[in-house]
Amino acid sequence: MSATPQHASYDVVIIGGAMIGSSVAWWLSRDPEFKGRILVVERDPTYAQAASTLSHSSIRQQFGSEVNVLVSRFAAEFIHDFRDWMEDAEAPTIRLQSFGYLYLATDEGFAAVLRDNAAMQNRLGAATRILTPEEIKAEWPWIEVDDLVCGSHNPVDEGYFDGASVFDWFRRKARQRGVEYVQNEVADLRIVNGRVIGVRLASGEEIACDWVVNAAGTRASRIAAMAGLPLPVEPRKRYSVLFSTPEPPTRDIPLTIDPAGVHVLPSGSNYLAGCVPDPDVAADPDDFVMDHALWEDFMWPALATRIPTFERARVVSTWVGQYDYNMLDQNAILGPAPELPNFLFANGFSGHGFQQAPAVGRGLAEWILHGGWRSLDLSPLGTDRVLRGEPLRERAII
Repeated sequence: MSATPQHASYDVVIIGGAMIGSSVAWWLSRDPEFKGRILVVERDPTYAQAASTLSHSSIRQQFGSEVNVLVSRFAAEFIHDFRDWMEDAEAPTIRLQSFGYLYLATDEGFAAVLRDNAAMQNRLGAATRILTPEEIKAEWPWIEVDDLVCGSHNPVDEGYFDGASVFDWFRRKARQRGVEYVQNEVADLRIVNGRVIGVRLASGEEIACDWVVNAAGTRASRIAAMAGLPLPVEPRKRYSVLFSTPEPPTRDIPLTIDPAGVHVLPSGSNYLAGCVPDPDVAADPDDFVMDHALWEDFMWPALATRIPTFERARVVSTWVGQYDYNMLDQNAILGPAPELPNFLFANGFSGHGFQQAPAVGRGLAEWILHGGWRSLDLSPLGTDRVLRGEPLRERAII
């Protein structure tokens, strides 16, 4: 990949070429109404430490806000119809392995949240069901249920999908349609009369543009600061452990979210566990050092308590990813800054970016082309709530 753009001006410059940035590029380039040039600036085209690469590649419908449910409902449709969307006979069929998410509640307060969420999710077409401890035990007899009040499970369009292939085809088809990717970084923005009119690359080139999309992941706040805009997004480390067990459960387990703060899901013949560290603090965006004591002291004991067959777990591999964590409400921040209307945010996904990329890419492409959300109203995720300091509460965070 070249570091030098082919042109001195572009209609759209996208900062960040991972899942979100490439989704925006693909949606925009495939729209027959778009006739311009798109430049994607990506600092590391290997994506070795990108959230897109280190993701657990899962999708769920069980969110606590309507907009997030609708975004994921579209993502599931997109995955099922992936080959049709790509309009390419070589495109793969993407399978959505629907083992479902299983949220567990050990107190009446969270049980009430799960029940309220399920009612809303059902109204929007999701197949969420509330299960008693006895029903959980009957379906997954290896789960300890003595301390549970209830669980929430959705067996339809929740589970694992091959997000790496979706990401690859976003980039592949975008390039085929003329989108240009360069290995570089944006060092500064040029702003005149309340509009971004260009970017300066780290290699020194000055690039004129009509639109800028900030899809810079954990470095998004740095880009926003170049425009003088506050963005409550910071890198947060998330720890993953792939493990085996000599006596596995007799069938696929759901992606189980234990109230202790650990989740586990099937991964081939192994299992994949993750957790939020305590304390959960900002990290350097280049810090991917594993805390091995976290597995020994917290994750493993919690898993073995909930699923005793995991007492004999053996670690296969470990890795650290980073969330672009929205400190306000752990939800995406989308759309224009009011004082800089041609600077679009696509930030703060807090671990949901892979599953939200199809709807977000479509929405931002529509904003550039038509000046607003069209297919799906994403305004609840807009920048206004950030400016007001009014969070869109998401009560089903992992």
